[in-house]
Amino acid sequence: QVQLVESGGGLVQPGGSLRLSCAASGIIFRINAMGWYRQAPGKERELVAVISSGGVREYPDSVKGRFTISSNGKNTMYLQMNSLKPEDTAVYYCNVSSENNRNYWGQGTQVTVSS
Repeated sequence: QVQLVESGGGLVQPGGSLRLSCAASGIIFRINAMGWYRQAPGKERELVAVISSGGVREYPDSVKGRFTISSNGKNTMYLQMNSLKPEDTAVYYCNVSSENNRNYWGQGTQVTVSS
């Protein structure tokens, strides 16, 4: 059985920083990619950071230069978020996809950016 659990969310002022963590239990074989998604109320879930099987890190323009995805090489993935904006407010989910196209999701952690 595989479980992903996010932590580190909270309330932060614009310009502040947060570091999200995603801890995995169980073993996922043949990982294709891992990343972070977010979903704001009334909006579609969007990818904000991804690490491919080759170790390449990619970000959309909306967070590029502000967010950094990383892994400890074992069971934890991180998302460092700097210079946060109100538009970053959302529930953030970690995701791991396997080569057989199976996706594993965390339950999400709330990030709220406001004054």
